[in-house]
Amino acid sequence: MSEPLRVGIAGLGTVGAAVARILTNKSNSLLHRCGRPIAITGVSARDRDRDRGVDLSGAEWFDSPVALAKSDKIDVFVELIGGENGAALDGIRAALESGRHVVTANKALLARHGVEMALAAEERGLILNYEAAVAGGVPVIKTMRESLAANDVGRVYGILNGTANYILTRMEQDEISFEECLADAQRLGYAEADPTFDIEGFDTAHKLSILTSLAFGTQVAIDEIYVEGISNISLSDIHAARELGYRIKLLGVAQRTATGIEQRVHPTMVPLGSVIAQVDSVTNAVAIEADTVGSLLLSGPGAGGDATASAVIGDIADIAKSRPGHQEAPVFGRPAEELEPYQRAEISTHAGGYFIRMTVHDRIGVFASLAGHMAENGISLASIVQHGSPNGEENAMKNVVLVTHETTESHIRAALDAVLADGHLVSKPQVIRIEPAG
Repeated sequence: MSEPLRVGIAGLGTVGAAVARILTNKSNSLLHRCGRPIAITGVSARDRDRDRGVDLSGAEWFDSPVALAKSDKIDVFVELIGGENGAALDGIRAALESGRHVVTANKALLARHGVEMALAAEERGLILNYEAAVAGGVPVIKTMRESLAANDVGRVYGILNGTANYILTRMEQDEISFEECLADAQRLGYAEADPTFDIEGFDTAHKLSILTSLAFGTQVAIDEIYVEGISNISLSDIHAARELGYRIKLLGVAQRTATGIEQRVHPTMVPLGSVIAQVDSVTNAVAIEADTVGSLLLSGPGAGGDATASAVIGDIADIAKSRPGHQEAPVFGRPAEELEPYQRAEISTHAGGYFIRMTVHDRIGVFASLAGHMAENGISLASIVQHGSPNGEENAMKNVVLVTHETTESHIRAALDAVLADGHLVSKPQVIRIEPAG
């Protein structure tokens, strides 16, 4: 029998404990599939005494993740600590310097240090796998890194955060406010006590930066992403979108343009009839548009212990099946030293349709002003919907919803600045981009 692949797990939280449990319970199945045993020979976590539902007595305990990473008792360092710096980064660096393969689920670390880690791994002929870092149990990394080698990708986009998708789904289905949905998500464990990272789009941005590098062969550029969250989405927006044939989703979108690569995260209108509009609750989905294969949509559980552990173990199994001394696919699909510098396309040049909801004073001249400023900026309107004054009162307020044909972000902003200067707006207008979706 072949020598076992010796695994060290740093971090025994929900995901780490699930990885240890599944590796133990499915050892025979993995042996047959990988051609060699997989053994947990080292672990590191804060609390030795916590019951994790799996017997780890056969593994050596390390108080320091770095000590585990350097140990000659492991072949693979599995980092499930989290965080872009600190113990996670120190552990991965130590593992690569010590000649250990690495598996991680850490999107924040890869978004910040991914190119450095890729160079270190490839220089040493080591494998760095990270399937669980994006979309949990959905195999999007392997698909983009290996299966689409014959394709040039034009656009990749998706629902990459289950918390935000759960909130938007509940708002529409149950007719409840953003604040109520967020409180419910926190109660159910879908949202953290401080949900900023999820609802303001930063988690999605980390994941998108990784997909962008895989799609376009560029260096990871987390600081070059335009980010908006969903905290300003109201039931009025949900209702107006549905009335116009759309659904609101928080999307991460990356696409190649004539001026560079667009990376953007923001609430987006997608057609009700599109497949991605049907992706509800905590489910994730990634759509890939490429020249050879056409369009793909991968969907599934984006979080949770077992779903994420499934992706981690898939990465470990790939290492178990690899030939000793033979590096598999480059970390980001092409050698890290050949990744191109990222060239950002300014969001002001983004072209597409827009949804605009405005609360205006109900008085003579408002609509002439709106139409005039749109026309002055070359904006063609696809539809306009207005809701009358409440209780028929004069000089009250009314909601006006505009949907534009394709135009640019700069033209939209210029038109709205002019409308604001005219004094017709009661409050800041809501602007949501419309994304073509299959």
